[in-house]
Amino acid sequence: MPVYDYECENCGKVFEEFVVSHKIPDSEIKCPECGEYKAKRKLSAPAIAGSSSSHPSSCGLSGFT
Repeated sequence: MPVYDYECENCGKVFEEFVVSHKIPDSEIKCPECGEYKAKRKLSAPAIAGSSSSHPSSCGLSGFT
């Protein structure tokens, strides 16, 4: 299920919501703060999965002791 970011036009609360279908209109999303159905989907950046690296971190390894 995708997670979408919403902002309530009534109280300004920004929240995430699991949505079963992208066809569900914003008018059916209830604000968890004020209980109104005035949420607007926000543009959000896509999640980027991190990759495991077998290389050790070089942070702090400048050669100085």
